[in-house]
Amino acid sequence: MIEPALTTRTRIWDLPTRVFHWSLAGLFCFSWWSAENARMDWHRVSGYVLLALLLFRWYWGFAGSTTSRFSSFVKPPREVLDYAAHFFTRQGPITPGHNAMGGWSVLALIVLLSLQVFTGLFSVDTDGLESGPLARFVSFSTGRSYANVHGLSFDLLLILVGLHVAVVLFYLFYKRQNLITPMFTGDKRLPPEASPPLQFASMGKALAGIVVAVVISVLIARA
Repeated sequence: MIEPALTTRTRIWDLPTRVFHWSLAGLFCFSWWSAENARMDWHRVSGYVLLALLLFRWYWGFAGSTTSRFSSFVKPPREVLDYAAHFFTRQGPITPGHNAMGGWSVLALIVLLSLQVFTGLFSVDTDGLESGPLARFVSFSTGRSYANVHGLSFDLLLILVGLHVAVVLFYLFYKRQNLITPMFTGDKRLPPEASPPLQFASMGKALAGIVVAVVISVLIARA
C-alpha cells in the first residue's frame, strides 16, 4: 500500500540486515517448536545458530550500514515522545529506517534474544539431565537460576514479538505504510525530504563479522 506522495524509491536496508531479520524470525519459531516437542538436539543447534546471528547483529549495530546502526535508531526520550504524539495519525512522520519508537522495540528484542541464548548456554533442568553446553562451568543452583531466567525471557519475548507483529499490521492497514516488503527487497518509497543520504557498509565488512560470529559459536558448541 503506497501513498501517492511516496515517489522516490530508496534503498534503506542492506542485505545482511534483511537476511538477519528473516533468519532470526525463522529460528525463533524453530527453537520454540523444538523445545515444545522435546527435540533438544535440534534446540541446541538452533541455539548455536541464533548465537552466531546475534553476535553478528551486535557487531553490525556498530559497524554496519546507516539504518542498521544503533546510533541511527536508538533515539533519546524526547524524540520518542515526539513520535508517540503522532502514532495514531495516519499522516505521521515517515522515517527511512526504524522510527523512534520502533528503534527501542528492536533493541529490546535483540537484548531479550541475547539474554535468552546466553542463559540457555548455562541452563540446567530440574533433573540435571538436559543442560546447556556451558552448564558445567556453573553450580547446579546457578544453572537452575539461568533456566528460570531462560523461561521468563521467552515469555517476555512472546509478548514483545506479538506487539511487534501487531504494530507492523497497524502500520500496514491503518497508516498505509508497508514495512514488510522493504525488509524483503531493501527498498522503500519515500518522499524526497525523508530520503537522506545513507551509507552502506561493504560486504567484506559483513563477511568479517559473520566469520568471527560463526567461529565463536562453533567454539562454544565444542566447549
